[in-house]
Amino acid sequence: MEKHVETKPDGLVYFKDRIWIPAVDELRKLIFDEAHKTKYSVHPGADKMYQDLRAFYWWPGMKKDIDEYVGRCLTCAKVKAEHQKPSGLLEQPEIPLWKWEQIAMDFVTKLPRTSSGHDTIWVIVDRLTKSAHFLPMRETYTMDKLTKLYIDEIVGRN
Repeated sequence: MEKHVETKPDGLVYFKDRIWIPAVDELRKLIFDEAHKTKYSVHPGADKMYQDLRAFYWWPGMKKDIDEYVGRCLTCAKVKAEHQKPSGLLEQPEIPLWKWEQIAMDFVTKLPRTSSGHDTIWVIVDRLTKSAHFLPMRETYTMDKLTKLYIDEIVGRN
């Protein structure tokens, strides 16, 4: 091993043209963090990370240290396939036969009051055609008023 270790003019110790990293935990952790958590590396697995790092660095037990580091990464543990729930068999959703047979609704409230007194938008989406209606209304409208608005604006127009 001694014949493969040399100190180069830049002051660093090299092992077979790779920088030898001393047993300093903070230094190795810094290298691991850079190789694993930066926005350019995006949590590679232990094998990929080892292949990337071994091109530049070396120390005894490097592969084992990388395996342990990646094994302790909470982000990697959450996204591994074995930790995901199986989705089961795919089922074809029932396709509606008519427009406006299946709808989705939502209310956008607490908006600034318009000159006509409206402060809410009622969003109604047809799930078949993905067409949407945006109906201005007041937050204080009763269910009877909403029913009349729905019949006039949705049922009456389609």
